Amino acid sequence: MYSQTTVSLTRGAVPSLIGRADPTPTLKGLFGGQAVESLSAGAALFWEGDQAGQIFDALEGVLRVYKILPDGRRAIMGFVYPGDVLGVSFQDRYLFSAEAVTAVKVRRFSRVRFFSLVNESPDLRPQLFALLCDEMSAAQDQMLLLGRKCAEERVVSFLLSVHRKCGEGAEIELPMSRLDMADYLGLTIETVSRMMTSLSRRGLIHATGRHRIALRKLSALRDIAGRDEDEADAQPTPARRAVWPN
Repeated sequence: MYSQTTVSLTRGAVPSLIGRADPTPTLKGLFGGQAVESLSAGAALFWEGDQAGQIFDALEGVLRVYKILPDGRRAIMGFVYPGDVLGVSFQDRYLFSAEAVTAVKVRRFSRVRFFSLVNESPDLRPQLFALLCDEMSAAQDQMLLLGRKCAEERVVSFLLSVHRKCGEGAEIELPMSRLDMADYLGLTIETVSRMMTSLSRRGLIHATGRHRIALRKLSALRDIAGRDEDEADAQPTPARRAVWPN
């Protein structure tokens, strides 16, 4: 499923990140000396129910995170982009599957070692807490998206979320299929295609490549998505230092 360029994960390889007076250690820094692994599009990084022994740092490409419902339907919970950390969980087994949408490069780190180093470091603990809070916030946003928004609002909210995550000017890259979008938004593929066509005909978006979309009228798109989207793009919220719970 993946090709590992080198093998290097030793107990003595990472503590220097914690012991140095500077720079301040970061969660991303824990992956610095780890091997880079490559996955082809469609390959699984791990499956739901697998032993949760590793945590992953996404370097290149996009992954989809999903669960299979009892009736066989797929529910995509989110997409993982470069810079994201995947698999941080206090469960012994992964609660979802992670699969490459495009060619992907990741680094992995032992889950046991990861939490051990975090517990030893007063700098890493609040970073992990902030990461978990971000995941909770994303889950709440997804609940709002699925529970309170119509089909057009869902599609536009998704386009704007991709724009905030990794947009270049007014353009975004959409490597995922319409089916992926449908399974994430709780819609049918026909509805997603119809909404995208409608937005294009009204001049709100324009295809600039096979997987590239230009968001032509951001203010109008934010109006469609709702006030929350507009406020999210208007003024960035100052970062706050998370407090590790006692």
